[in-house]
Amino acid sequence: MSRLPFGACVTFCLFAAPAFAQQPPATPVPAPAPAPNAVAALVNGQPVPEVAVQRGLKRVPPADHPKARPEILIYLIDNVLLDQHLAAQKIPVEAKEIDARVGEIQAEVKKNGQDYQKMLKDLMLTEEELKAQVAADLRWEKFAISQSTDAALKHLFEQSGEMFDGSLVRARHILLTPAAGDSAAAGQAKAQLLQFKQQVEAEAAKEVGKLPAATEPFAREAARRKKMEEAFEALAEKHSACPSKKDGGDLNWFPRAGSMVEPFAKAAFALKPGQMSDPVQTPFGYHLILVTDRKAGQATKFEDVKEEVREVFCNRLREDLVAKLRVTAKITITPVK
Repeated sequence: MSRLPFGACVTFCLFAAPAFAQQPPATPVPAPAPAPNAVAALVNGQPVPEVAVQRGLKRVPPADHPKARPEILIYLIDNVLLDQHLAAQKIPVEAKEIDARVGEIQAEVKKNGQDYQKMLKDLMLTEEELKAQVAADLRWEKFAISQSTDAALKHLFEQSGEMFDGSLVRARHILLTPAAGDSAAAGQAKAQLLQFKQQVEAEAAKEVGKLPAATEPFAREAARRKKMEEAFEALAEKHSACPSKKDGGDLNWFPRAGSMVEPFAKAAFALKPGQMSDPVQTPFGYHLILVTDRKAGQATKFEDVKEEVREVFCNRLREDLVAKLRVTAKITITPVK
């Protein structure tokens, strides 16, 4: 679910797999060739080509394509929204800057023992398309740098110390994915998650009620948390739309920033072990989160983590800006046949 602060488009298209299901990158596999003019979505009238989606799917096992596709498409739509906004700000990008960045990509490809032209062909990418993506990246870099002043970075560090001190949370979640724009389905998803929460709490309370009256408080709490996790795991395996369902919704350990999208991470870190969230909305759907454990961080100085703070700042800047742009954007997604 993470997002890179700089070079997002080109990095995604050339070297990165989506952060789908928190799994390691898969071995590249052939993707079916899309129709030359197929359009996966329209963003304020600007097409997101199907070929861009297929480019991302190349690094995902075929069996996971139906689940990975929405995440890839969300990312591509967000890139278009972001560049439309920045282009309207008339942030200048010169041809020599684009050529220099393309030269860096060519050098990196050669260093890795690959042929540049063959790489473009394998990625179904023309050089003009690559240059357009590079230009978009450069616009974003210039905007992000202008916003990430030392004062802004220090403010983030002081207000959100747990993002940088190594604090970790372990959690399970249940994901429901109502169709985008369907308010009725969204309401049903939230209601269902609240029902799951009540069910888990009721089962845990029933388990504690079986204990002898003289049972120590810590033993009661341990029994409650154990039953909560068992009940939550069963519901996740049956109902969650996330591939983590096979592990009972377990997402393992993750930090406050850099792993999960901000609404999810913020909600998880607000909980203590043995607590559940209310339904949490992210670009991927609605989540019910159960925190199962925490690891405290260590005291950290701003100067030691400044670049990490900058990365988090830029990721949040991107997420916040895209969220605002989506409110008024006209987005049409082409149904998958």
